[in-house]
Amino acid sequence: PMSITVDIGSGALQGVLIKKAEALELLEKIDTLVIYKKGNLTEGHPALTKIITVDNFSEEDVLALAAALERHSEHPLAKAIMMKAKDNNVSIRTAEDFVTIAGQGVKAFVDKQQIIMGNTRFMQASKIDSSALTHEAEARQSEGKTVLYMAIDDQLAAIFIIEDPIKFSSRVAIQSLKKRGIKVVMLTGDNQKTAQVIATTLEIDTVISDVLPHDKRDIIIDLQSKGSMVAMVGDGVNDAVALTQADIGIAMGTGSDIAIESAGITLLQGDLNGILTAFDLSKATLRNIRQNLFFAFIYNAIGVPIAAGILYPFTGLLLSPMIAAAAMSLSSVSVILNALRLRLK
Repeated sequence: PMSITVDIGSGALQGVLIKKAEALELLEKIDTLVIYKKGNLTEGHPALTKIITVDNFSEEDVLALAAALERHSEHPLAKAIMMKAKDNNVSIRTAEDFVTIAGQGVKAFVDKQQIIMGNTRFMQASKIDSSALTHEAEARQSEGKTVLYMAIDDQLAAIFIIEDPIKFSSRVAIQSLKKRGIKVVMLTGDNQKTAQVIATTLEIDTVISDVLPHDKRDIIIDLQSKGSMVAMVGDGVNDAVALTQADIGIAMGTGSDIAIESAGITLLQGDLNGILTAFDLSKATLRNIRQNLFFAFIYNAIGVPIAAGILYPFTGLLLSPMIAAAAMSLSSVSVILNALRLRLK
């Protein structure tokens, strides 16, 4: 194992941890970059901005019930709900028989009421009629916001509108990657409408929505089967398998320890611009290696035949041991000086 930390003061190559030399070598060959939206393209700190209820349900009651469920979850959306409950000084009740359905939602019993909370797919699977708030939900999704539904005893009670702002640097980084000929693919658990808004904003051409945790690895395998060299950017526990499957796994330094351990490259600042740094560094390093090989071979290609006497029959010239020693030293000095130029990149 080999770790290379690229951190050169205030220079351009700052905040990139390359854990494996192989990753640096392969990165220049990458033609497809897969990015999971949450925490990579967005800030990863979603906030609950609005609750819309139906019938006689109050915002305070549904928030209290939501907090009772989500206190058991580690999902970022759950944290957004808990933060809102804390800000509103909501008394959090006790949930029993808590169950998580990956990529769909959660359910539990609170005060003997069955509470179901999750996305549209979860409502459909639970046979909950969500049509009363479909128009409101679609309007928010068309703005790029995430919508969670809540049902109480099989009756739709409310929708929760959650926003996760796009990182300021994401669009610039993606445009720069595309100019380098790299295809960018966005993965997200959001539905197609919400996902497309984010993709359009960031000018991402390929988006795969409604992605479940176990889908990520399969998507990477599918891209690889089509001949693509794939790098995967992720930050969560659920990204670890896909990061390992990708030709190069890239983790955000602000993400989970498991994701960082699974990746070959870590962006310490949690900024996509670090990928550009790593990509340019890979190209510069491989170019420098090829130049060094040229310097090493050219001295030997010229010096060895002369030392062997190839010119002696014609000119009587033999290579002096002193000149040979100087040539070998100059070869080493040339390689070292050329390698040091990387610090100027």
